Amino acid sequence: MDTPFILEQVYDTSIEEVWRALIDKDEMREWYFPQLQEFEPVVGYEFQFTNDGSAYQKEWRVTKVIDGKLLAHSWIYKGYPGSSEVSFELFKEGDKTLLKLTHTGLASFPHDPHFARHRFEDGWNRILGINLKKHLEKDL
Repeated sequence: MDTPFILEQVYDTSIEEVWRALIDKDEMREWYFPQLQEFEPVVGYEFQFTNDGSAYQKEWRVTKVIDGKLLAHSWIYKGYPGSSEVSFELFKEGDKTLLKLTHTGLASFPHDPHFARHRFEDGWNRILGINLKKHLEKDL
């Protein structure tokens, strides 16, 4: 059974600021993946990454966009079976923003330590709970 990984994080900033962090390639490089070269929040757009020599090259494509509310993209590794999807949903909570991340399809990846569910969970906790939080709240 493939149970989605869901993580909710509240940020002490506006929904507009969080949305900008999700769709601006320069901001995304700071908190998401420094290898990101090109990105557009347009359904079908293929992320462009620098080849960092990793055996696990990303092949991501934007799958859904609702301006200011939802961004989703595929999460695929070049040369490996499996396909997953990541969605970022934003909700206004007073003067703060709730981001709900859902990562589906994790069980589709090979049974290999690199693709272990706990690695994705740890990664998302770091990316959203530390990196994005620090990025968004650096001026507070």
